[in-house]
Amino acid sequence: QVQLVESGGGLVQAGGSLRLSCAASGRTFSSYAMGWFRQAPGKEREFVARITRASGVTWYVESVKGRFTISRDNAKNTLYLQMNSLKPEDTAIYYCAARAGLGSADPTHYDYWGQGTQVTVSS
Repeated sequence: QVQLVESGGGLVQAGGSLRLSCAASGRTFSSYAMGWFRQAPGKEREFVARITRASGVTWYVESVKGRFTISRDNAKNTLYLQMNSLKPEDTAIYYCAARAGLGSADPTHYDYWGQGTQVTVSS
């Protein structure tokens, strides 16, 4: 069992930056592949970025490449998402998720989820 708590969301103007954090507690954080997902009103939850357990290899959805950076600090049991050059279409609730195994872009493959943090980008 692992508990996830996101923070760092808020209201920002287009072009601005935010850094999301996901604090994990419970079983060994480093044994989980981690991902960030987002869900905008009226839309399905979509993959944003993911990172492997130890090697830190990352993947991104095309729309955020070059703007967002996922990272993790296994010593602090924390996952991050640095978001730069934010656009109004990035507005959504952002969720972190943990998977006991290989990472995936499919949200149904993840075992644990945080409660989400709202990101709103004004134009």
